[in-house]
Amino acid sequence: MTRLVVGPFNRVEGDLEVTLDIDAGAVRSAQVNSPMYRGFEQILQGKAPADALVFVPRICGICSVAQSAAAAQALATAMGLVPPRNGRLAANLTLATENLADHLTHFYLFFMPDFARTAYRNRPWFADAEPRFRALTGTAGNEILPPRTAFMHLMGLLAGKWPHTLALQPGGSSRPLQASEKIRLYRQLREFRGFLERTLFGDTLEAIVSLDSCAALENWSDARPPQASDFRRFLGIAGDLGLARLGRARDSFISYGSYPQADGESRLFPSGVWDGGRHAMNSADIREDVSHAWYAQAEAPQHPAQGSTVPLVDKPGAYSWCKAPRWQGRVVETGALARQVVAGQPLLRALVEADGGNVMSRVVARLIEIARVLPEMEAWARELEPGEPYCVVGEMPQEASGEGLVEAARGALGHWLSVRRGRIHSYQIVAPTTWNFSPRDAQGIPGALEQALVGAPVEDGEDAPLAVQHIVRSFDPCMVCTVH
Repeated sequence: MTRLVVGPFNRVEGDLEVTLDIDAGAVRSAQVNSPMYRGFEQILQGKAPADALVFVPRICGICSVAQSAAAAQALATAMGLVPPRNGRLAANLTLATENLADHLTHFYLFFMPDFARTAYRNRPWFADAEPRFRALTGTAGNEILPPRTAFMHLMGLLAGKWPHTLALQPGGSSRPLQASEKIRLYRQLREFRGFLERTLFGDTLEAIVSLDSCAALENWSDARPPQASDFRRFLGIAGDLGLARLGRARDSFISYGSYPQADGESRLFPSGVWDGGRHAMNSADIREDVSHAWYAQAEAPQHPAQGSTVPLVDKPGAYSWCKAPRWQGRVVETGALARQVVAGQPLLRALVEADGGNVMSRVVARLIEIARVLPEMEAWARELEPGEPYCVVGEMPQEASGEGLVEAARGALGHWLSVRRGRIHSYQIVAPTTWNFSPRDAQGIPGALEQALVGAPVEDGEDAPLAVQHIVRSFDPCMVCTVH
């Protein structure tokens, strides 16, 4: 048995270190360390409740809108506010813009450049993939940046700026759109659709969403050469490298649900837990275990609303600043794959039933989600009614509590707020990467990534094994969101 420490990782937001125990050319166990302490939960104590809207987006510059949305929802539940129709639509559009941009960035700039490494030079697809996805100088990076930039101009219309917007409020959106801006919004969505259909998919979004089985995906991929689209390029690479057999965790998935609908109850992607069957997701079943994290420990794992974040740097047995959230005491995975599996998307259900959650299915889920959400964004843009209210206002009670559950690009994001005497008494955050990159709990059960790394092949002389990097990146970690 040999030990290998991998880190820091490039093309990962924040700091990450993975300790691997290796035997007979494969990972036998793993410990995932989030080494950067943030302290946002303590920063917020004693602040005015509305100050959360200023502070929490600065947890991260990549998914700041998701943090804003969770904070706004926590404040809204504490105040008893329900946004008007335009406010709901604008909030959905704002969050969806960030999430889709994140998916696109992850695929082209974080994930695919690994396949341009010289270690793959003898693979049949390398001559095409290397100039296409090479970091910094590949044709794909240069090709996707202009349409991504144009797509992110939606943030100017919807939120005034990005990152760290203040447009998302407990009562809706403070950025009403005029009729001419609605037209611009819709035009930019259609232009982004054109790029996706030409370059990423090589087909209509509706055709991609209609893929409903492993055979349908394979037949679609084989219908044209890999060079016909970047999605086909990925599928060819994934098939050759066996990425569907790499990075499987426990196949239990959690989603808080995303994009509220007109009835105020349902969501485009519903909440739930899926482990071969779908279960209702009650946030009361969430607990955070800090047995192996550098925090003062309570007698038992605590619900985030009762939790605390008190650093204890010399704690015996601890190896990460990341807490270990569990649902009904179980390890669950979150992200685009979880959202789509919980929602019953046929292709993703089929991929998981065939090979579980793995490197390939996580990437496919993000791309399917792009194709699924953009048409919804077009519909939401059409439904906006300039001149009608976008926001309602209210008063924060002196004593209150609130919960904000949203879906960031990377998965389930929760904010729990407690107000005492008109000030923030406690504020706890559980981010998607906290779920996925958690350390062991009191029972010694590893988190999702720690489980997914077991069995990963490690070649002689590899100090940063490619298989390990593929698995880590398949979760699209955001380490600055992981620890507060």
